[in-house]
Amino acid sequence: MARFTPEELQAARDRVVPDVVAEGLRVLFCGINPGLMTAATGHHFARPGNRFWPALHRSGFTPRLLKPSEQQELPSYGLGITNVVARASARADELSAAEYREGGRLLATKVERLRPRWLAVVGVTAYRAAFDDRTARVGPQPRTIGHSRVWVLPNPSGLNAHWTLETMAEEFGRLREAATED
Repeated sequence: MARFTPEELQAARDRVVPDVVAEGLRVLFCGINPGLMTAATGHHFARPGNRFWPALHRSGFTPRLLKPSEQQELPSYGLGITNVVARASARADELSAAEYREGGRLLATKVERLRPRWLAVVGVTAYRAAFDDRTARVGPQPRTIGHSRVWVLPNPSGLNAHWTLETMAEEFGRLREAATED
């Protein structure tokens, strides 16, 4: 586990992690918010033990396992990454309900502008909070944002023990198939 000095922690909390986006993507993945490792490196899902990159590869979205530092390759596969809330924190439970709601509003605006075929929110709890949908489950949602369909994926954090890498990759694969059929 990385150890940060107080100065490094403050700098990470203050840093905005740039989106990896383009117009017309097949899938725009949306994390909850940057963790401190992501903020420190500027690379999404950078914390060791996070299963986003392995699930992305095992599901067939990428031809090889990408490192977080290779995130700029994603648009070449029709993929991108953003977050519901831009503010970095050590844990997602540090975010307020108001931050989630405002993040959902800003995310909807971004999706309407970028027009991905699918918005994939990585974390059902974040999706429920951002879009005030207490009944949402992992999988495709009835909601659309503009012309973009919405899919909720399991949170790839190593803390999410309900999902193994294998079952997570299967769910990512269901989304890949749906995004390919469109």
